[in-house]
Amino acid sequence: MDFTALKTALEGRGYRVSVFSTGKEAADYLDCEIDGETVGFGGSMTLRTLGLYDKLLTHNTVLWHSRRTGELERRHDMRKAMTADVYLSSVNGIAETGEIVNIDGIGNRVSGTLFGHKRVYFVVGRNKVAPTLAAAIDRARNVAAPKNAARLGKRTPCVVDGRCHDCSSPDRICRELAILWQMPMEGNYEIVLIDEDLGF
Repeated sequence: MDFTALKTALEGRGYRVSVFSTGKEAADYLDCEIDGETVGFGGSMTLRTLGLYDKLLTHNTVLWHSRRTGELERRHDMRKAMTADVYLSSVNGIAETGEIVNIDGIGNRVSGTLFGHKRVYFVVGRNKVAPTLAAAIDRARNVAAPKNAARLGKRTPCVVDGRCHDCSSPDRICRELAILWQMPMEGNYEIVLIDEDLGF
């Protein structure tokens, strides 16, 4: 995929951008960039696929609730990740015009990408790219959220037909929506674009 227009749009909005042909190259890059720090992970199949937790754990303190089994431990890691030096996440949609879209259920991943860290990395496969902001929001609601709800064993209407119903289910995982129009003030953000399909 040609990331030229997206890279230009993101840089125009204040982000640093790196582009990689493969997930392995991106993972190796992040493994070199992040050393001796506390690292918080947002829920992400992209990060899981790249094996970043295991790579970074050898020389960093890594907090990822997805790697914990007990509810108390999961909550502990979610809270501690909010104060980590570095925060890693993917996105649910990214517009070619440079806007970044994320949907969340608890709010830890969305809040973790907005404030408080020395550095934030968004790790993004080509399948997350949409032509416009409206298309990126649609992708988040009607592609990423239903697939994640199914993966998590939720009983929501979107699991049945793959489309958002703006439901009131207690299992609903799309409860917060964050759009980054520009890089947050005083932020240090890097977008890592990968020419592979990764995550949902």
